Amino acid sequence: MTQVETSRAKRLKAASHGVHEGLDNAIMAARPFSSREAYAEFLRIQQMFHRDIAALYDAPELAALFPDLAERRRYEQVKADLADLGAVPAAETGAPRFVAGQALDLPTALGWLYVAEGSNLGAAFLIKAASALGLSAEFGARHLSASPEGRANHWRSFTTVLDAPDMTDEEEARVMKGASAAFTRVRGLVDAGFRHGTADAA
Repeated sequence: MTQVETSRAKRLKAASHGVHEGLDNAIMAARPFSSREAYAEFLRIQQMFHRDIAALYDAPELAALFPDLAERRRYEQVKADLADLGAVPAAETGAPRFVAGQALDLPTALGWLYVAEGSNLGAAFLIKAASALGLSAEFGARHLSASPEGRANHWRSFTTVLDAPDMTDEEEARVMKGASAAFTRVRGLVDAGFRHGTADAA
């Protein structure tokens, strides 16, 4: 019987289904679109996650794979959203997960990028919820906006590159571990932020 090969993106989706679903449920249970104040807390969580990965979008190793990588970066958009609302950003104490100029493990980085890009694919629902607060792709919800090519095409172009590199089993495991670490990081920010009213880096 011929073994059916699945793409790296599909394997990541299957492996992270439980933690991803738990994260989505935790975010929605906090009702981040119930008020602009609650939404600002959601933005601070986004700020800290995108700060963690901001350096990836300037990494030459990744830029060689993804020609449009720099355009996918959303850290500045999140900060602009906070400024639109007149909200205080999270205190950026401690070093981010990835630091510009430091050695980069490509499989691990791909796992983190998978989580970041997947969140943009799923943001179509979120930006509709944000619109009820008077927010849009031009004001307060910039980081949730779709790319000009559309969310599905944007995601498809990302996964096409994600699936392309040949990797050893050990490298594949590092991709999975990177995605798991990214989901865990966001869940930690959600739990700390919505519980204590701050999404500090602690």
